[in-house]
This record gives sequence, C-alpha cells and structure tokens, in this order.
Amino acid sequence: MSLNVQVNASLKPFNSFGVDVTASLFAQAHSDADVREALLYAADHNVPLLVIGGGSNLLLTGNVTALVLRMATRGIRLLEDSGERVVVEAEAGEVWHAFVLWTLEQGLSGLENLSLIPGTVGAAPMQNIGAYGVEIKDVFAGLTALDRQTGELRDFTLAECNFGYRDSLFKQQAGRWLILRVRFALSRAASLHLEYGPVRQRLSEQGIDRPTASDVSRAISSIRSEKLPDPAVLGNAGSFFKNPVVSATLAAELKLAHPGMIGYPQADGRVKLAAGWLIEAAGWKGFREADAGVHRLQSLVLVNYGSATGLQLLALAQRIQADIEQRFAVQLEMEPNLY
Repeated sequence: MSLNVQVNASLKPFNSFGVDVTASLFAQAHSDADVREALLYAADHNVPLLVIGGGSNLLLTGNVTALVLRMATRGIRLLEDSGERVVVEAEAGEVWHAFVLWTLEQGLSGLENLSLIPGTVGAAPMQNIGAYGVEIKDVFAGLTALDRQTGELRDFTLAECNFGYRDSLFKQQAGRWLILRVRFALSRAASLHLEYGPVRQRLSEQGIDRPTASDVSRAISSIRSEKLPDPAVLGNAGSFFKNPVVSATLAAELKLAHPGMIGYPQADGRVKLAAGWLIEAAGWKGFREADAGVHRLQSLVLVNYGSATGLQLLALAQRIQADIEQRFAVQLEMEPNLY
C-alpha cells in the first residue's frame, strides 16, 4: 500500500484556526489511487473518512475519530484553447491563491476577484466561493468527483452542481462526493468586475485608470490583507458567518430602525444584509474571552489568539448568533464546517 497512514496525528498544522486536536488516523492523498486506497482503508478498519483541503473552512471541536485524508494532489493543465476562451483544469490539492496567480501569469482573466482566498481548488466548488462580485459558478466549466458510495467517477456540469450562495450539491450531499479536479473557463480578453466593494477606489488610489486583471488581483489582495488576519499569524477561518438573505419587508423595517444598515437587493426580491455590519452594530467587534475572540478590524472573523479550543470558538459563535437574532430577528448561518 502506497498510502502512508499515521496514528494519533496532530491536526494543528492542517486547520487555519490552529486548533490543537488529533486524528486517530491521518493520511495525505497525492493521486486518485491514494484516494481509493483511503476509501478502502477506512472501510476495512470501520472508521469514517473525513476529507480536508487547506483546512481553512473548518472548525474542529474535538479529537477526530476517523481517517482524516488531506487532499495534496497537484497539477494544472490547459484542456481547451480557442484563442480568447481557455479551459483550465486543476487538481483538488492545488493551493487556491497560487492557482489564481498561475492563471494571471498565463494572461488569463476570470479569477482575479477571487485572489487571496484561503484553501484549495477542490474546496472552491463545495462552498461556491465568492468575493467582490464574482463566484465560482461564474467561471465554472466542470469538475470530476468520485462517488464514495459506488466508487465511480462522474463529471459534473454547471447545472448539475446546483450552485447557490455559499452552497452547492457537494455541500448539500456532504460525505458522498469527493472532488478530484475542477475546470474553469477563463478569457484572454479581460472583462473586469470593479463595482463591488472598494476595488475601483483602491485602483484609483494606486493611480491605475486602465487596470489589467493582475492589477485587480493585487488591489483585492491588498484590501483583503488589511481587513483579514493571516492565519499563519492569528488563527482564523476567514468570514465565519454568511451574509443573511431576508425578506424585503424585514429589510425595510430594519433599515427604518437602523438607517446605516447595509443591504443588497436580490433578483428574487429579497435583500442580502451585511453580517459584519450586524455583528459590529451589536458591539461584538474586537470582543475577546480567553483566547477566543472577534477580530478588531473585521467583525465577520472569529480568531484564535493562541490556545482557544474549537468548543470555545463555537460557543462564541453561538452567543453571537443568539444576540443577532434577538436584536434584529435575523438568523446568522456559520460558514465553516463543524467536526
């Protein structure tokens, strides 16, 4: 067997919160064959299989009694090139931001607004990651996943993935599909998205009036670096709560009571509220109890100041949820997966 299975391995290096827990079994997959070996190993030893990528969307609340398989596959390739439209495929274990930079180096645009998002390529469709007006679904060209129930490979189209806001079929059917590689439709003719958030303002501050995709990537990376702590310095999982989508009626009532509230009308008539605004308005920004806290610059981010446990971070998140529901009649949903 080529799969190297470790016993009682620390998961601290493999989750961006830096929570210090152990996995009863741990292995890293460098190929499809390793993935299949891990499935067989877990079945033979009658233990669950927990698949992780960069560990950046994960809150571990205790030791994990399972075979934890970290996707470490590598590889990027061009599948189609029609001159302007290019389809690129990346293995699930590729680091997301490094992949984005690679596409930009090839003169390809489409992923620049998703720069500096932590995690791996394989996790990106799971959450339908998005930032600054762009989501994975906007550049998605397909993926290949392993059906853990049958062992068969299946290629998914855009429609079959059932993408939604921070949602997908793979999240809805958690534990069934293991994403192996993802394909993206990119372009050599940049169609830049500059209207969401402070992107255009940042470019203007830099004296750039005719930006390239790489300029946009650098601007967004600088904005994110200022707002979001580096997990290598301060443990976190990025935005901890989704922006809630509420009825237009409730949004209007809240806007009347809180004129500064931020909201974005949606195509279905509902309104997406800024979770960060709600949390900050409730006074949680900068809150700290022991080593679990809310970041002082970005209220959407929960942080581990050193030795916080997953349960302490979860308890803080639940207190915030309860407070926001009591104050605003809005339910916040956590983004990270809990284990």
